Amino acid sequence: MNCIIVDDEPLARKAIEKLVHQTDNLEVIGSFNGAESTKVFLSKNAVDLVFLDIQMPGVNGIEFAKTIPKKTLVVFTTAFHEFASESYEVDAIDYLIKPVKLERFKKAVEKAQTYCKLFHTEQANSNIENITTDYIFVKSERRIFKVHFSDILYIEGLKDYVIIYLANQKVITLMNIKTIHDLLPKSSFVRVSKSYIINVNNIDSVDNNTVYIRENEIPIGNVYRDYFFSEFVTGKILSK
Repeated sequence: MNCIIVDDEPLARKAIEKLVHQTDNLEVIGSFNGAESTKVFLSKNAVDLVFLDIQMPGVNGIEFAKTIPKKTLVVFTTAFHEFASESYEVDAIDYLIKPVKLERFKKAVEKAQTYCKLFHTEQANSNIENITTDYIFVKSERRIFKVHFSDILYIEGLKDYVIIYLANQKVITLMNIKTIHDLLPKSSFVRVSKSYIINVNNIDSVDNNTVYIRENEIPIGNVYRDYFFSEFVTGKILSK
């Protein structure tokens, strides 16, 4: 898998490049200090993954990510935690806080490599085949999977696909997140950001910005926060 690095700070670009060299099956094919030069490169080259800083002069990373080709994955790199929720509103697959540690970097790359392989799998006819009150049949990778609603932990929308996360597997299908959300029972499933739907029955804990389901941390988007807490959390809190 190839990648490019976009950051206005030379030392930050070198730090990410060093991490890339310590990671298997990942190659740097470009390093840029801003959006304009990156845009030109992307128009002429196929890029699998972009490591993108958020705070840059001119066009910031959040705005620039909206213009990146759909087949290119984005991992944000920043020194500021407060951009996390906003970053997932533009289909970023991960969010790394500087200085980035190698173990955390490799986790993000593994996620990107998994998605890259999935997107290169033939998915032309993938969609929801049938739906009942308890389960759905989902076409994925030339098979039809029976997925019980109770087994769904959460659903991630990424580009033109949705990824259904179950306890022991992922099911990916060609469909946008709004379409699948409209098909799911509203008593159990709620959209918490542009990119995520969660099964409220499988929540372990929440804070103001994140839903925790097992080892997974799902960001809560600003637009969806009030509805989620008022409808699914506040009225159900027990206190002494």
